[in-house]
This record gives sequence, C-alpha cells and structure tokens, in this order.
Amino acid sequence: MEIVLWSVAALLALQLGFAAWNVRQLPLFGQLGQPSGKWLPEEGVRLSVLIPARNEQGNIIECLQSIQRCLPANQSDNRIEVIILDDRSEDETARLVEQFAEKDQRFRLIRGLEPPAGWVGKAYACHQLSMQARGAWYLYVDADARLRQGALETVQQTIAGKPAGFISGFPEQHTGSWLEKLVVPMMGFTIACHLPIRLVSASSDPRFAAAHGGWIAISRATYAAAGGHEANAGQLVDDVALMRAVKRAGHPVVLADVRQQVSMRMYHNASEVWSGYKKNIYAGVGRSGLLLLVVLASYALLYMVPFMLLLASPLYPALFPSALTGYLLGIAVKAVADRYQGQPWLLALFIPFSIGAVVAIGAASWLSAKSGTGYVWKGRMYE
Repeated sequence: MEIVLWSVAALLALQLGFAAWNVRQLPLFGQLGQPSGKWLPEEGVRLSVLIPARNEQGNIIECLQSIQRCLPANQSDNRIEVIILDDRSEDETARLVEQFAEKDQRFRLIRGLEPPAGWVGKAYACHQLSMQARGAWYLYVDADARLRQGALETVQQTIAGKPAGFISGFPEQHTGSWLEKLVVPMMGFTIACHLPIRLVSASSDPRFAAAHGGWIAISRATYAAAGGHEANAGQLVDDVALMRAVKRAGHPVVLADVRQQVSMRMYHNASEVWSGYKKNIYAGVGRSGLLLLVVLASYALLYMVPFMLLLASPLYPALFPSALTGYLLGIAVKAVADRYQGQPWLLALFIPFSIGAVVAIGAASWLSAKSGTGYVWKGRMYE
C-alpha cells in the first residue's frame, strides 16, 4: 500500500506542476482588446445583450440593474440593446422585466415559445433571442449574473474591429451553502487540472473546449457559421457544444478570465447544486459511462484514498508519511485552482469532501440517465 500511496503522491506532484502552469495561460478578458477610454463610434446596434430567463424572479432585477449601470447615461444611445426572453416562467419574472423595461427603452422583453421536440429549454431560448437580436455581436448573460461597472465598455473594446469570434469565461462564483462551497469551484478545478487552456485557442480540435453560458460573447457571423444553438438543439451542456461548433466552423475562440467583468451565484442551496450538476455531469463526458467511471475512480484514488488512509494511520503507522504527502499535495492542487478562481484558500483543505460530493453526484447523474428517470431542471424534464 505504501508503494501505491507514493505513486499517488508522484502523480499529484505532476498534476500540481501542470495546474500551476496551466492557470497562467488564461488571458484576462480586459486585455484582449485595445482600450479606447470611450464608447466606440459604430453606427447602429453594435452589441446585443441576450438574457434567457425562466423562473428567475429572485435574480432578474439585480441582473438588469447591473447591466443598466454599465450602459451610457444617454438612453437614446442605441448601440447596445438588451433583450430578455421570458422562457415561459411560472413565477413573476415576466411582470418584473416588463415593469423594468417600461422605464428604459434599451431593455426589451420577449415571450418565449415552448421548446419543440428535441430541443433543450435553454438552448431554444437562446435560439429565439438570436432571432430577435440586431447587434453585430451577441453577449449571452445568465439571469443570475451581475455585471461589474465598466463590463460592457470592456466588451466593446474587446470586439472592436473583430468581424468574427467566440469568447467565454467563468464568472466569479459566489457560494453560500456548504455543498455550493464544495462543488461549485470544482468547475475551475477540472479545467486547471485537465484542460490545456492554451489549446482552447491554439488548436482547432473541438475536444479542447470549455465555456460558461453565463458569459458568452459571439459575433453574429460566427454564430451563423456554427449553426447557432440549433446545431446542438438537444445538448444539455449547450455552452460547450456551441464552442465546439464554432471550432469546427474554423472561427477563433478564446477562454478568458472574466472575473473582473461578471460575478454570479449559480445555486442557492444544496438541492439546486445536486440537481444542476446531476443534469450536467454525465452529459459533460459525452454520455460515456466508461469515461465517467474512469474519471470518478481516478479522482477518488488521487484525492480521497490518501486522506482516508491518513485517518487510518494510527492503526498503520507506516502509511503516515505517504498518506500525509498525498493529502497535502491534493490540497496544493486544489489551492492552485481555487486561487485562480478567487475562492478562499481554506476550501482546499476539504478537497476529499469535494471529490466525494462530485463522485456521488456523478453516479446519480449516470443512474438517472440509465434508469430513464431523467433530470428535472426549472420545472422541465430532460432525459
């Protein structure tokens, strides 16, 4: 067992080196364009901010207010439009948006249609938004996103002179419940540890892809060339599917650090975390049970076994050095990933519990697909 633990420690040391190098390859969104210090002078609508919203009465107004603070003071300036699609909400989302839009003509509410057979709800909402948008570029933003001051000006500077492209990034994540703290930062952990960030832009291979639907800037031309959301209508992980379609179309893509532009709290309790990730994990590995098993088993071996044997070391003292080394290296890997996400470093101490939660949700994700029970998200059922 000592040999196994020292082998795990060696693998974690390699993982630590890769993660520390990899996160430094992520460009800042604000450094992708040339700063002008003023709004760019293009005529007509330059940017369409597009917000799909379903059952978001607790989020939507703060989202719209954050966007409003980023817009020019002159409401007659029409270079940016904001379109909110009410995706047949069962709460007060539409009424709240309607009242907000009455006071600012740059905001427009449209009523979504029920998704046709074969469509995932959010993908169809985004598709409908694209049909209404007039901008040369689209900025897809989730209703739980909060734009920081100057965010839209930075977007304008970044897209200036770019006829094509796709830019996404992971907003700064705010968490509340313990399951949020354990699981939500694992998105960034996975990217830091396994996705060569430089190859997202440098390689045309669609396997090197990562995106977050809460912040996607895509040109109208690129969206059309990739087939838009219609090309992947049934994909639960629609953001990554869209980036892959863009890469197949030969258009440039960038994964950037957008934490200076946008933050969000994706989930508000443990139940939402469980349901949200259960919906996405199995789909995220291409619905491959074998790949999911390999990933989860590898995670458990690398990050849970050393901790468990460390706890057992009073009974087996010979295991203490190797188990402690493995646990500390696992903490270091998680700390690197958390630092680049802006997460508290103390969360890294709980890496075995984060991995345990991911393993449990991943197993539930597979079981829900294979048993036919499917996934329920925002009142809709998906297989």
